[in-house]
Amino acid sequence: MLFHVEMTVSLPHDLSSDVAAELKATERERAQDLQRSGKWRHLWRVAGRYANVSIFDVSGPGELHEILSTLPLFPFMDVKVVPLCRHPSSIREDNI
Repeated sequence: MLFHVEMTVSLPHDLSSDVAAELKATERERAQDLQRSGKWRHLWRVAGRYANVSIFDVSGPGELHEILSTLPLFPFMDVKVVPLCRHPSSIREDNI
């Protein structure tokens, strides 16, 4: 099941730069692991914002919640989720 997810990150201004750097490094590693597993199919930076638009391919809302809520930056995220389904006019066979 595909989900469109928009994540906007707002780190507290008083968060130390060392802690922020460690959180970002851990987040990057986790995101890359999920991409290699096929669960996180697309990851796009939103230009001009500390935000991304992503496509997740998971078994359902429960798995998506488990993934998102265990991301290192999750406590600092505003997350918007939209479930997706195949459009009948799509000419691509690989976007199910």
